[in-house]
Amino acid sequence: MLSGTGGDELFGGYPWRYYRADAASTFESFIDDYYRYWHRLVSNQQLKRLFAPIWPRVSHVWTRDIFRDVFLEHENELQTREDYVNHCLYFEARTFLHGLLVVEDKLSMAHGLETRVPLLDNDLVDFAMKCPVNLKVRNLDAGIRVDENLAGNKHEAYFAMSHEGKSILREVMSRNIPEIVTKAKKQGFSSPDASWFRLESSDFVDQQLGSRDSLMYEYLDFDETQSLIIEHRSGKANRRLLLWSLLSLSILQRT
Repeated sequence: MLSGTGGDELFGGYPWRYYRADAASTFESFIDDYYRYWHRLVSNQQLKRLFAPIWPRVSHVWTRDIFRDVFLEHENELQTREDYVNHCLYFEARTFLHGLLVVEDKLSMAHGLETRVPLLDNDLVDFAMKCPVNLKVRNLDAGIRVDENLAGNKHEAYFAMSHEGKSILREVMSRNIPEIVTKAKKQGFSSPDASWFRLESSDFVDQQLGSRDSLMYEYLDFDETQSLIIEHRSGKANRRLLLWSLLSLSILQRT
């Protein structure tokens, strides 16, 4: 089975991400700006309260420093607007793509499928890395920013610019594939976990995260964790990414 994994990361196919932005004046200001964009689980203030039981031991570890380390080999290469966008794509290829490939492998093997990812062919990746940004993402001035943790339906905002990415890939494939495909809007397929955690799976959330005896609360503050869960259930905030992370931690500690 063939998979298109890697196409978005190589050719700028995520229009709701941070591709369309003016170049920062310095590398550090770029890191600050992009770090704030990807900072989605909890705020730094909440982070201190959440890790209160072990904060004296981990206060010297800062998530911005971990984020910055991704760019260690490229910190002196940020000069133009195109560099800015390429740094964003580089970050996705180094982090987000890895997670997709792990899922790709697990899902295919679980069903006895041999999956191939032709867009990650070495020669094609080398070409994509050298390809100018304006051949990947059109209309850099028409950028949008969407906070995935905001409550409510964000479908229209997510896909408002979804025909702008992977420009060169669409053009090349238009020679053999009809316009209904090459000019189609990108379709995301995230699971409805935000509503699951409020409704269908709320009992599971309580079972995994509702006991003070859980090993995870040797590291996390129980009351702060429950407060964040209540925020999600009330609809005041969308904590789906945090809840997914906490559930994963809880299950991992029981295995």
